[in-house]
Amino acid sequence: MWSWFGGGSSAQNRKDSPKNAILGLRSQLDMLQKRQTHLENQIADQDATARKHVAANNTSAAKAALRRKKAHERSLEQTEAQVGTLEQQINAIESANINRSTLQAMENASAAMKNIHGKLTPEKVDETMDKIREQNELSDEIVNALTASSLSNAVDEQDLEDELDQLQQEQLDEAMLKTGTVPVLASPPSQDPVSNKQHAVARKEDDEEEELRKLQAEMAM
Repeated sequence: MWSWFGGGSSAQNRKDSPKNAILGLRSQLDMLQKRQTHLENQIADQDATARKHVAANNTSAAKAALRRKKAHERSLEQTEAQVGTLEQQINAIESANINRSTLQAMENASAAMKNIHGKLTPEKVDETMDKIREQNELSDEIVNALTASSLSNAVDEQDLEDELDQLQQEQLDEAMLKTGTVPVLASPPSQDPVSNKQHAVARKEDDEEEELRKLQAEMAM
């Protein structure tokens, strides 16, 4: 019902008002510019007519042509002034319309920022940042606790070094066996002279016993 009384279209009319004004001014400016061109042509024609009559010694006709030329020149001056005025008005309306659009855009941006921020305040931002820092500290403590538990079960480095040395020695021994460079064991030391002498006496007695048995066997025959 509000639109029936023109209330609904008033805002649109206000919005279109600058555009309609500019269109009307440009239409009038176009007409004046055409009149300006026409007057310039008329002035040129009257000047040519006056020159022709002067050449023919027709003074009265030449003066009449010059009067018409002067009238056209006055009309041209008025038309040029009107053209300048219309151009200024068009520029002023366009600038005002741009200013209004810019202000409207800034107002919309301000309203959007207000809507985005809502109830956000510096105090709430500080409170949120404090909570984030607390959670980060808690996370660091948890990580440190887990890391400390893992380090307590770490392998002793000295044990690793000892086992590594043992493996390296085993590989070295295997390589020596494969290449035949195993160290030769030294021959056992010779027996002392006393033992050698006893063995010699025992062998001599055995020989004598053997010789005696041979003689006994021959005599028995």
